[in-house]
Amino acid sequence: MVLVQNVSKLYRLYRRPSDRLRELIPGARPLHADFWALRDVGFSVEKGETFGIVGPNGCGKSTLLQLISGILQPTTGRIVTRGRIAALLELGAGFNPDFSGRENVYLNGEIMGLSRAEIDKAMPSIAAFAEIGEFIERPVKEYSSGMYVRLAFATAIHVDPEILIVDEALAVGDAVFANRCVRKFQELRERKITVLFVSHDLGLVKQLSDRAILLLNGRIEAEGAPKDVINRYIGLVLEKQQPEKKKEERIRSTFRHGDGASEILSVQLLNARGEDVSSVASGEPVTVRVRSRFHQARSGPMVGILLRTRIGMDVYGTNTRIEQIDLGEIRAGDELTVDFHLECWLAAQQYTLTVATQNADGSSHDWLDDAIAFEVVDTRSAAGVANLRARVSWRVSR
Repeated sequence: MVLVQNVSKLYRLYRRPSDRLRELIPGARPLHADFWALRDVGFSVEKGETFGIVGPNGCGKSTLLQLISGILQPTTGRIVTRGRIAALLELGAGFNPDFSGRENVYLNGEIMGLSRAEIDKAMPSIAAFAEIGEFIERPVKEYSSGMYVRLAFATAIHVDPEILIVDEALAVGDAVFANRCVRKFQELRERKITVLFVSHDLGLVKQLSDRAILLLNGRIEAEGAPKDVINRYIGLVLEKQQPEKKKEERIRSTFRHGDGASEILSVQLLNARGEDVSSVASGEPVTVRVRSRFHQARSGPMVGILLRTRIGMDVYGTNTRIEQIDLGEIRAGDELTVDFHLECWLAAQQYTLTVATQNADGSSHDWLDDAIAFEVVDTRSAAGVANLRARVSWRVSR
């Protein structure tokens, strides 16, 4: 369990190192500027929950994890943790560069309170998971960043933590290792291990997290279901790309953003008979109809769609440019209807549909996250999201 109550972290910033000493002279004026890395941050993470933290660089994500890990102390507020914490923070933290990989595993295990016998027992699993071969006997200063993270992550998850804290560590791993780590996260969830992790991979946050928060300028901007938090984050990013005047003209909404040059009026999912549907059979032909009104004239605009799973993982997206459709010159006041015809070869589960109208450069007129939800049904169940219609042949040889 992790409890963060009204936590703030203040740093004093000096222009020159000597200003620290000059400020100590009686009667001296302050020579520092106050910088609040975190302000009044509060949340709780229950046992066995996977908690994602997202936000732009410099918003306080790493500072928050260091506070929870006990590396830093909060300026105000308090943090309560129950259970052994294993932290995988910035690259280079926790390992002695002159020690071999094996020696660093033993060092970290003993710091975590494990006996040498317990580390001996875990060592084969750590070495197998890290897959760095004979380099485990070499000094870690000779490692690549990927090798370092392999060993650090393997160590962190095999010291039997009750709380695992990971700060963007998977970004330097290759695809095979990243996939192995994702499966390990899912295993930790089944074992009721509490996980807090920071990642700029928003799809990974959607896939792994039970809940998430968005940090912005040291404060919590949004908290809740991962897909909702990430939609809010994307919306803020898109809003910042627009002029201030344009932002004020738009209706503010968590899931709707754009410069307002056009407005989406309706989104429909239609079956082969042209009927609105919320449930389709796997393989059934469907049409996604997007109707919009242009408030400003535009040359060569785009209309796009994006299918996602119910946890927010992107499944398929396209737009009129990708499909080599030129929408030409659209005048102010025109209404535009675009139909996307597809065969819905998806596995049986729930999906959402995000739609957008955009400028030729890709910036949005109107972007609606999760505009409609629908369900795909099938007589046979299949893992994943795609129905690839496998054909099976077999024979017996004696």
